[in-house]
Amino acid sequence: MVTTPPAPPVHPVYVIGGGPGGLAVAAALRARGVRAVVLEKSDAVGASWRAHYDRLRLHTTRRLSALPGLKMPRSFGRWVARADVVRYLETYAEKHELEVVTGVEVHRIERAGEDWVLHATGGRRLTGRAVVVATGYNHTPHLPAWPGLHEYGEKLVHACAYRNPGPYEGKDVLVVGVGNTGAEIAADLAGGGAARVRLAVRTVPHIVRRTTLGWPAQRSGILVRRLPVALVDRLGALSARFAVPDLTAHGLPRPDKGLATRQREGAIPVQDVGLIDAVRAGKVEVVAAVEAFEDGEVVLADGSRIAPDAVIAATGYRRALEPLLGHLDVLDGRGLPVTHGARSPREAPGLYFTGFTNPISGMLRELARDAERIARRIARSAKTPSRRGRQETDGEPTGD
Repeated sequence: MVTTPPAPPVHPVYVIGGGPGGLAVAAALRARGVRAVVLEKSDAVGASWRAHYDRLRLHTTRRLSALPGLKMPRSFGRWVARADVVRYLETYAEKHELEVVTGVEVHRIERAGEDWVLHATGGRRLTGRAVVVATGYNHTPHLPAWPGLHEYGEKLVHACAYRNPGPYEGKDVLVVGVGNTGAEIAADLAGGGAARVRLAVRTVPHIVRRTTLGWPAQRSGILVRRLPVALVDRLGALSARFAVPDLTAHGLPRPDKGLATRQREGAIPVQDVGLIDAVRAGKVEVVAAVEAFEDGEVVLADGSRIAPDAVIAATGYRRALEPLLGHLDVLDGRGLPVTHGARSPREAPGLYFTGFTNPISGMLRELARDAERIARRIARSAKTPSRRGRQETDGEPTGD
């Protein structure tokens, strides 16, 4: 009697992160018959969106922000509110019947033959045929190493702790950083009862209108994203002179570098949701960058000192991928993955990344597109016999 040996187990694809990127990949995989397990360290999907400040709305339009397989309801309006994004992500996971495991944090990923082993909460060792890292561009709050920071006390918080202007009513507040978050928080405080709002600026940003004559800035970003940098810089300068007033007299001169050049350096334009009017009306005062904290005061780059009641540091985030996979040689000098989307690093076939770029065409739009590409690649590789040479050629992950 001939006994047929049992087939080896088919391991799932593990998706690390239950935000929009991770959920989109899982849904796209499930639509192709591939089992995907989403591992989320918090107790619910969309954790980062739950923690954002109250007034936040998508800077991208509803129609261009939906994930694969589910439109955003028209009732959300053109610019979707934070709370509605959370509801959408909950509905998305339910509709696609996604396998989401909450309360599990992955600490380290290692290669094991043609599979991957994930070391997770509670001593778990999970084996997957492929891994998609979707832990997010804004993962770990970052504070610059300002001299005297640790002695300054509890008057300083990172922007991730800001919810609304209520606690700052009647106070003198300094917002540090003029990215989209800093600009929006400053405008929120100015209209929400703060006695004085100052905005510390190190590098003057490009400011764009969210819409111009009904045309959303996101669509412009989509149209120009593949054009030459020099051309986009010129187009951006022309558009700014038409749509954005000169704020030089208020401390915000025109940037000395072009829009696309700055974007290549990692800085996307600031979409105006009230900052321009607040600056022109004197409700938000622009001051020099923060250099240090000393004797309970804030020392600015121009040598002046101020003593605000509170400081909100909108100084960005780190990706914090080094503990997870820094040993795999798949990160660049800035701690970002060397590949994204449907391409795996040459040294790590079957490992994918989504959500680690900051595109002017819209984060959610690009997450949706990446999800489909990643799912196609993984589904195709599951049907293709493993070939070492093929891995080395195009980074295609191995099959089971």
